[in-house]
Amino acid sequence: IERIPKEYIRPEEERPSIGDIFAEEKMDGGPQVPTVDLKGINSEDLEVREKCREELRKAAVDWGVMHLVNHGIPEELTGRVKAAGEGFFGQPIEEKEKYANDQAAGNVQGYGSKLANNASGQLEWEDYFFHCVFPEDKTDLSIWPKTPSDYIDATREYAKQLRALTTTVLAVLSLGLGLEEGRLEKEVGGMEELLLQMKINYYPKCPQPELALGVEAHTDVSALTFILHNMVPGLQLFYEGKWVTAKCVPNSIIMHVGDTVEILSNGKYKSILHRGVVNREKVRVSWAVFCEPPKEKIILQPLPETVSEADPPRFPPRTFAQHIKHKLFRLTDQEGADTPKPDE
Repeated sequence: IERIPKEYIRPEEERPSIGDIFAEEKMDGGPQVPTVDLKGINSEDLEVREKCREELRKAAVDWGVMHLVNHGIPEELTGRVKAAGEGFFGQPIEEKEKYANDQAAGNVQGYGSKLANNASGQLEWEDYFFHCVFPEDKTDLSIWPKTPSDYIDATREYAKQLRALTTTVLAVLSLGLGLEEGRLEKEVGGMEELLLQMKINYYPKCPQPELALGVEAHTDVSALTFILHNMVPGLQLFYEGKWVTAKCVPNSIIMHVGDTVEILSNGKYKSILHRGVVNREKVRVSWAVFCEPPKEKIILQPLPETVSEADPPRFPPRTFAQHIKHKLFRLTDQEGADTPKPDE
């Protein structure tokens, strides 16, 4: 096709900010998403360890997003995860449709091309596959792709290793707030209750990329989000009043602080507004894993240690489910059109 259908065209006021993603990725000026090297995060050498942890903490405070390198997950494994996901999307549409989700019946897991209730009511230039990947007793393997044959093994192993990385990151962020290292993990549900949900985003080439978005502007509702991608640029962050394009850093995992940790830290760690931009030359694929607290069991609110007379609570108490609903249906003036949809 040469023109995109009208339901994909973004509102006029939004379009001037959508540029050529390849040109923007090459630009060296201006702010850059920080890269944090995790090599020394558990080093025996106190100085090395503290320097690494401080860099992670600083990136979470200043940006709320970062490229993680030397994260400990083997390149061979992330390569298998990517090959399996790309293999699924490379199949004919009728094969993918066998895994179609059923939004109307409340079943969001599976293959689809529109998440319910996106803020603007417009369509986004993407297909996706969404499913829970950890803990294993909460996963439903019957809806995981059977083709490629390595999909299940690679994805399960990746989820397990990512869960260990989650513990490491939450420990550092806890210490950065002056808390015990296990505190944030406990507050988001611990090993039994924290869910890891994977959404593979497939952004086809777009004939009019200046008119569309792959994913509209939103903040993640999760505690943390980890993203792999196929080295095609597309992620943009709203930083200091401008859209900043994230560079593609080889063998990195992008990590976002989500709303859940922002709330628990009383805003000390940031959940940054971001979006996905598309292009006409290359297909972009990203693997986002959202680490989400249980929907009803935990009340999300600033931890007492993060609150003071000078810094009163910035967020009212809500369950995770209530937080999602609030973002979708009870928008404040400030949130406006940049409000997200669930599991983003």
